[in-house]
Amino acid sequence: MRMAILGAGALGSLFGAHLARAGEDVILIAREGRAKAIQEQGIAVSGLANFTVPVQATARPQELGQVDVLLVAVKTYDMETALDSVAHLEVGSALSVQNGLVKDEQLARRFGWDRTLGAAAHISAELLPTGTVRFTANEWLSIGELPTGTSARVDALAAALARAGIRAEASAQIASVEWTKYVVNVSWMALSALSRLETYKIFKHPDLAWVAAKLTREVAQLPAKLGIPLLDKGAFGAKSLSEISFEEAVANFQQVGARLEAQGATAHKVSILQDLERGRRLEVEEMFGYAVRKGVELGVALPTVELCYRLIKGVAESIRRA
Repeated sequence: MRMAILGAGALGSLFGAHLARAGEDVILIAREGRAKAIQEQGIAVSGLANFTVPVQATARPQELGQVDVLLVAVKTYDMETALDSVAHLEVGSALSVQNGLVKDEQLARRFGWDRTLGAAAHISAELLPTGTVRFTANEWLSIGELPTGTSARVDALAAALARAGIRAEASAQIASVEWTKYVVNVSWMALSALSRLETYKIFKHPDLAWVAAKLTREVAQLPAKLGIPLLDKGAFGAKSLSEISFEEAVANFQQVGARLEAQGATAHKVSILQDLERGRRLEVEEMFGYAVRKGVELGVALPTVELCYRLIKGVAESIRRA
């Protein structure tokens, strides 16, 4: 199976390193400086795994002709430009591990729905200034046919990633998995950007847990309106959080914060906070603006989400102008 990974940031590098170590035929498509560094030094991984491995990398995707799998790992706001660079590729299957939900539509416009797979990941990594990838969470990576179902190609890809050390699985309900992640991610990302606190501190605090519950339950109205069932998957159960009492939902978030602290995950920061601390562009429209626009489209009021969206948008635009 010939695989190309578009984007050599934290997650792209993490997947590429694991697949290369497992002997898979994989190449990273990266910016020139990053591609050169990978070609010369390989990729070093620390944290949940510790190894250094040679990995193929290129800054000239036009030299590639055909791949069985294209895995996209660039930031969502770079998606269209990144896809322009591989528009010539013959792609068997394309999938994205980006945040948000617009990614599948973007891939389908380029490659067709028949070649677009759904995917959602609760995998965390950070690209350090040295170029080392710090591997911080390996919970799950779900892959499936859209909107539902599995297939031989899904099973083969999930198996290859699992053999490489990524907790990947084939899912027959990938639309539900994607929405389940998104519903909870809005609260994670909004509160991380606004508070700039480590994840466990956000959810342990009763007032911040209150906001997290409010955000989650507001966003959960969107898949309900679309007829997409939520699941209980991972640390937060989106389905339960949308069905139990509000007070129970707040307590649930606080319990997660306490559990993260007890596990020693006190340094964990979500990607949007890492970007904010480094002065990078934030995925504001793709994460928060999408929910607000979808709410208008579906006639669903999301007042807390819209407030956070406007706060984060204002902060992000002010930082970029400074």
